[in-house]
Amino acid sequence: MRLVRWQPFSEMESIRRQMDRMFDELLEINPQSKNTNWAPAIELKDEQNQLILRAEIPGVEAKDLNIEVTRESVSITGEHHAETRTEDKGFYHSELRYGKFQRLVQLPVPVENDRVKAEFKNGILTLILPKVEELRHKVFKVNLSDEQPQISGS
Repeated sequence: MRLVRWQPFSEMESIRRQMDRMFDELLEINPQSKNTNWAPAIELKDEQNQLILRAEIPGVEAKDLNIEVTRESVSITGEHHAETRTEDKGFYHSELRYGKFQRLVQLPVPVENDRVKAEFKNGILTLILPKVEELRHKVFKVNLSDEQPQISGS
């Protein structure tokens, strides 16, 4: 039988790290921005001439949103305000997220940021981002004839 020396301080350090990790997950701390509480879920769709970005932002009014678009990215920031109630009874349970949020989305291709169209309806933000003209997918017809192409050279 092999004896193993018990090292209580090493085990306490391990427990401390696990507790820190657990609290970070519970509080959903975003390492990129310490003053935000949550980030909206997004969906990015690549169509032939444009990108369509949809963000799920329920319970937020359009006046509380700030959207900035560059050629390479989209930044969505805002705040979800908690309802103020003057009741004697408290909550039993709440999973709603309140506070400031930010989401920065890197785009796969450059877009014409001066031609972006936006719609905010039923808590869904939809941005239509036209691609830069020279990067739009162009279709060319390939001719498949029986003749082999002639290659000239030396």
